[in-house]
Amino acid sequence: MGKTIRFGVSLDSDLLEKFDALCDERSYQTRSEAIRDLIRNMLVQKEWEDLDGEIAGTLTMVYDHHQSDLAQKLTELQHDYLDIIVTSQHVHLDHHNCMEILVLRGIGERLRDLGAKLTATKGVKHGTLNLTTTGKNLE
Repeated sequence: MGKTIRFGVSLDSDLLEKFDALCDERSYQTRSEAIRDLIRNMLVQKEWEDLDGEIAGTLTMVYDHHQSDLAQKLTELQHDYLDIIVTSQHVHLDHHNCMEILVLRGIGERLRDLGAKLTATKGVKHGTLNLTTTGKNLE
């Protein structure tokens, strides 16, 4: 970790007032902590743009497991992406609906491809790919 550098930021008073309210709402102890998080979030978003870079994420899907052959289709698709699936969890929400959560790690393009294919599979009611960082490039 590098040494801490202090710098000044000039803001419109209305914008600063809104920022301070957000800091209070999110329980930041100081503006510096909030600004660090904002900077990290921007750096993580930049990582997502690099399709060749390694990222991590989760894919969450909700589907009706009674739908004909759906579970088999989802499993077959996942087998094509074993290189990026770290683990999965299957949760029974009710008699018909299941939620599946995949933890992913690998090249960004592969994560996006898997997310698109699984969530577009007929019978998947809802799916969300949430990307994050492996943390290697953040301090």
